[in-house]
Amino acid sequence: MLTDLTLASVHHLLFFAIIAMLATESVLLRGRIDAATIQRLAGVDLGYGLSAMALIGVGIARLAYGVKGSDFYLHNPWFHAKMGTFLLVFAFSIKPTMMFLRWRKTLRTDPAFEPDPALVRQLARLVRIELALIAPILVFAAMMARYGGF
Repeated sequence: MLTDLTLASVHHLLFFAIIAMLATESVLLRGRIDAATIQRLAGVDLGYGLSAMALIGVGIARLAYGVKGSDFYLHNPWFHAKMGTFLLVFAFSIKPTMMFLRWRKTLRTDPAFEPDPALVRQLARLVRIELALIAPILVFAAMMARYGGF
């Protein structure tokens, strides 16, 4: 029982960390993007990616060691909806991540580099879409916990 509680708690805390990092990226993409902001974006995005990987790892551990067991999750349509939406968030995160890494690399050769404002707006929109998709993940998680697929 303590294992289940610990895994659930870590799972939730990681999800909140992901929300915080996406919100931070969204705020950083609002203003002028200078060298310091690019470094912050790259660092926050690294934390976002590591938290997402840890979230998946803890989620797998919940499947294997949680009280409900893997059958509860694997036969639950809300689990699949939640995972599908999580994958959609991942898909939307690819371009911002690639651009933050590219910008950081460009800074090494051009310390005065500032990205195109139109691209910054596009990336800000993608990050906001990611944030918006968090809401259905939370709803699907609540539905999954209460309404199994059996």
